[in-house]
Amino acid sequence: MTEHQKVRINSSHWVLIFALLAAAVACYLLIAPYMNSIIIAFIISLLMFPVHNRINSKMPSYPNISSLISCFVLTIIVVIPLLAFLAAIAQQGSKFSQNVYQWVTHGGFEAFLNHPLVEQALNFSNHYLPFDSLTPEKLGERVAKFSTSFGSELVGASAKVLGDATGFILNFFLMIFVLFFLLRDHNKIMGSLRHIIPLSRSQEDRLLTEVENVSKSAVMGSFLTAIAQGIAGGLGMWLAGFPGLFWGTMIGFTSFIPVVGTALIWVPATLYLFVTGDTTWAIFLGVWCMVIVGSIDNLLRPFLMQGSGGMNTLMIFFALLGGIQFFGLIGLIYGPLIFAITVVLFNLYDEEFRDFLSWQDEN
Repeated sequence: MTEHQKVRINSSHWVLIFALLAAAVACYLLIAPYMNSIIIAFIISLLMFPVHNRINSKMPSYPNISSLISCFVLTIIVVIPLLAFLAAIAQQGSKFSQNVYQWVTHGGFEAFLNHPLVEQALNFSNHYLPFDSLTPEKLGERVAKFSTSFGSELVGASAKVLGDATGFILNFFLMIFVLFFLLRDHNKIMGSLRHIIPLSRSQEDRLLTEVENVSKSAVMGSFLTAIAQGIAGGLGMWLAGFPGLFWGTMIGFTSFIPVVGTALIWVPATLYLFVTGDTTWAIFLGVWCMVIVGSIDNLLRPFLMQGSGGMNTLMIFFALLGGIQFFGLIGLIYGPLIFAITVVLFNLYDEEFRDFLSWQDEN
């Protein structure tokens, strides 16, 4: 083969690579609006594949039916409890709004403001903190406005949820549709990925295994921790006299917020119980949330996310924080996944160029 032929072949390779990249970008732009559904379906397929494998083993000659059964099982597990859950939250939230309004209009907030500890806190704030002066009258006006508007805000939020229900249903069934093919053609898809990725088989195994492990650990670490904290926090709030399901859900959502987390809910609730005279329940709720709810975040989350690519706690923290900032709630999965893949690629780079890097360190 002549030198000219080598150059011509190399040039054709580059043309093919650039054409392929352009086509890939065009395909991405076409599916970008549905990318979240596709990625969630891929992650769920990794989580569900052991269950699907067991179903498929009972009917190996009918892959379409086994995949359909797996998708149906997932739909039943997710949709029915979710609908009942949302209905219960709306009911308890509406009742809470009414109770707040009655408490404010019947002198409860006025008595709260006259509590010695509240007066001391207001005096401290007005004297030492660089904010506008707070008076009982101003606070009363703001709380009265909040109590009257909270119900309408809740109704508006419920209407928005119902308005978005069509989009949610479409995205959900799109995810189920994609999941069906991912489960049915799992081996073909993984084989194609291995064939296309220009890495050795061992490197491909490490990369794909890491994607699977991090996807599982991100889902388990974030969402299962939120569910566990919501259940534990809701139980504590219910025992202390608050609507357990509603506030447990709020605690579950706030668990996604770095640093502050569930304290956004249980600290004000504890202070409210304390200044209204329920000292025993205030102490109980504070201790319960610090010990039980806090230990879930400190122990369960690191345990469930221990497969996150060897990332330390600081990396996981910034992966979650940056993921939420850039992608929204789905960033709880995307953030750790991007960081973990980067760590694996750095390790592969270190192995591939170890001789050169060692020589460079010595000179």
